[in-house]
Amino acid sequence: MDVRKVKKALIEQRKMNLSGNLYHKTQLDFAYNTNHIEGSTITPDETASIYETGTILTSSDKVIVLKDATEVKNHFTLFKYMLDTIEEKLSEDMIKKFHFILKEGTLTDEEKEWFVVGDYKKKKNFVGNITTSLPSEVAKDMQNLSDWYEKIDNKRVEDIIEFHVRFESIHPFQDGNGRVGRMIMFRECLYNDIMPFYIEDRNKEFYIRGIKEYQVNNEKGYLIDTCLNSQDNYEKMAKYFLED
Repeated sequence: MDVRKVKKALIEQRKMNLSGNLYHKTQLDFAYNTNHIEGSTITPDETASIYETGTILTSSDKVIVLKDATEVKNHFTLFKYMLDTIEEKLSEDMIKKFHFILKEGTLTDEEKEWFVVGDYKKKKNFVGNITTSLPSEVAKDMQNLSDWYEKIDNKRVEDIIEFHVRFESIHPFQDGNGRVGRMIMFRECLYNDIMPFYIEDRNKEFYIRGIKEYQVNNEKGYLIDTCLNSQDNYEKMAKYFLED
């Protein structure tokens, strides 16, 4: 399928603000899956309720975690911003803006003292057992990543996945790195006329294992296969909505 048709549809449907189309379905599925990978308690039905009505319809005995609900809502806004800036080149400022949109209004008073929203981390962090960049190294490491990526003339999906692995190894923000990183993958595929994708929660273990194998053993196959499977699934969904 011509990915330019997908890109055009997403942009046009975002402006139309109608339900029951590819844009609507992408918003719901992407927000649910990417947040659930990070442990969000918001269900698919609750995700749809937040998107469609601005309210949460849930069972009477369930306690809603406000941070989880806010991050779902913020992800909808982030996806809109991603599409609104899709003709611009990826930049560090754009990546920081992604983080700001995702995390705005989610912090406790305690966190506000040391957690920077929309800027690089001040404290050390980690992902799994992987050592990430020290706070003092993040700016340099992100610049090096940008320089490496900029030099690739005709970007392939494998290059975008490589960018993702390097980005997650740096882990430049205090929190939200996975969701920002996965939004960058979707965006960069769309920007480079490659079929976009998001990682489904059901493939979480394959995705996490894939990143670890890529980083530790330089075994790229697990992650690439997981991403290509997700890409195939998104293309099937796009065809359903866009082809007669």
